[in-house]
Amino acid sequence: MGSGHDTVAGELARRARGQGHEAHLVDVLRLLPHGLGADLRHCYRASVRHFPWAYDVLYRTLLRRGPGRRPSGVPLARLAGDRLTELADRTGADVVVPVFHLAAQLTGHLRAAGRLPVPSVVFLIDFAVHRQWLHQGNDGYLCVTDEAAAAVRQEIATPAETTGPLVSPEFFAAAAPMATMPPVVPTGLVRPLESEVSAPPVPSPWSPHFTAYAAGRTPVLLAAGAWGVGSRLPATAGLLAGRGFLPAVLCGRNEGLRRRLSRVPGVLALGWVDDMPALMRTSGALVDNAAGQTAVQALAAGLPLVGYRPLPGHGADGVRRMAALGLSELADDEAGLLGALDRLTTAGPAREHRVAHGRSLFRGDVLARLLEFADASAG
Repeated sequence: MGSGHDTVAGELARRARGQGHEAHLVDVLRLLPHGLGADLRHCYRASVRHFPWAYDVLYRTLLRRGPGRRPSGVPLARLAGDRLTELADRTGADVVVPVFHLAAQLTGHLRAAGRLPVPSVVFLIDFAVHRQWLHQGNDGYLCVTDEAAAAVRQEIATPAETTGPLVSPEFFAAAAPMATMPPVVPTGLVRPLESEVSAPPVPSPWSPHFTAYAAGRTPVLLAAGAWGVGSRLPATAGLLAGRGFLPAVLCGRNEGLRRRLSRVPGVLALGWVDDMPALMRTSGALVDNAAGQTAVQALAAGLPLVGYRPLPGHGADGVRRMAALGLSELADDEAGLLGALDRLTTAGPAREHRVAHGRSLFRGDVLARLLEFADASAG
């Protein structure tokens, strides 16, 4: 719906092409007829921006795991079935990889009905598994955590394993300046070059910008996603500025939010950022509200996370799951937020532990496993 799923798909396609394979990116919402996909995106964006309680009700009613029968996403997803099977046939696809829950419903339905002749392997990129990701027609699930893989196996009779998340390799070279530990080198294709590990961090172009704006203040990023969505962001940013931090709010493409935050003293309101690795390299921590791709990128970059005022629905569940797994701290109030940031932006054991634990999540090679599924099917 936002940009996180697109970012994951784009990185996966980049790696596949880099190994000489052919990769096609498909937005499942665009496959839906009569403009239904655009309407869905519009309604979701409006609800999380203006009526978050409505999405929370929808999530708990339709998506969240729990006892009892609930409506399935298959009736909607199957409307895109003909267009997806035509694309798979025309491109000669060897494997189809959903990275969005509606796509997982579609491929599972098509595989179960015998209409998709090649494997569908779901890359489940959420920390909190909700039921619309799950369809036993899919051939396998690759998950970001052991807990997520266990949840899949508990709900459906489909193989599930842990690979960890997927980010651009540039994030692993982006060691935050206050981290005193050597970089943790992940395995698989995400492994940075040896020169990136041993060489000093590359100077960030954000450093002089931050110095000119608020010299001596530790920059703290506030994530709001591609749509610039969050609860009481101006108040949170003002709180951090009053504590002596430099709050840099990632407003995404929400120009209205950026203009409002620009009027808050001591706050740096940023629009769309193209060089997130460099920005994270220059920052002390990330305040996160969604457990999405920005949070995953921060883990790779060695940037400690604090979950605060999470978005309703799967955002709140994901933020809580990350905290329960020790990947972030969860702040329940303003005092908790300030205390967590004081600890995590200071060099020492608390920060080092968070950095090491976060980077240990990246342990598998998603592309290699997908190619194995494709090879097994072709054989």
